[in-house]
Amino acid sequence: MLVPLAIGAAYIGGWLFAVFWGVAAMGVLWEWTSLVARADLAVTEHLLAAVIVLAMGAMGAAALAHAERRISVAGGVPYAGALALAPIVLRSDSENGFLAVLFLFVIVWTTDIGAYFVGRAVGGPKLVPQVSPNKTWAGALGGMGAAVIVGVAVAKTAALTNLFAIAMLAIVLSISAQGGDLFESVLKRRFGAKDSSRLIPGHGGLMDRLDGFVTASVVAVLIGLARGGFEAPGRGLLVW
Repeated sequence: MLVPLAIGAAYIGGWLFAVFWGVAAMGVLWEWTSLVARADLAVTEHLLAAVIVLAMGAMGAAALAHAERRISVAGGVPYAGALALAPIVLRSDSENGFLAVLFLFVIVWTTDIGAYFVGRAVGGPKLVPQVSPNKTWAGALGGMGAAVIVGVAVAKTAALTNLFAIAMLAIVLSISAQGGDLFESVLKRRFGAKDSSRLIPGHGGLMDRLDGFVTASVVAVLIGLARGGFEAPGRGLLVW
């Protein structure tokens, strides 16, 4: 259900796209805070106060946690902020913004799907067993390979040139997405949680669905801004 909504919002762009990712960022910020400081907020009966603070910007949520967790709680603000801002900046390119966001979606989703199926089919050595015991090197490489194939296919369909550069870009974004997935695994293991929340039945929370997208979108927008500036971040990402 989230996939057509994300694509539809990206196609329309403008305020609707900004609202879509703003709401997603608020959800991720709430999940981060609940994950990191769940016990503190429950014990101190500040849950409602935390919700209000998060709605106002969330920096003050760190004050509701115990001292040793305040930095961890505050870390959710830039994490969620990146999720809100990176795709919006990329989509702001009137000429190539939608294609850039669509390309990013395809890379992240294909990486996730390819890693899952190849990992299950091939098995083999674990990628980082102490962090995520189910992930394998075969799955990581399979997801990356799938992302390259589909990314190049999208580029050819869109009549983009320099497919070798697009393939290298797909590799970078795929690795970034898998890094984001591992980062969330570390976070959940650190605070003893299986899922970031139960918001999506059978799939965990928003962070569980968007962990790879957060990191990949940040890398994508940095590349786009470095090459195309704020005037054309989509072109900077895709046109080589």
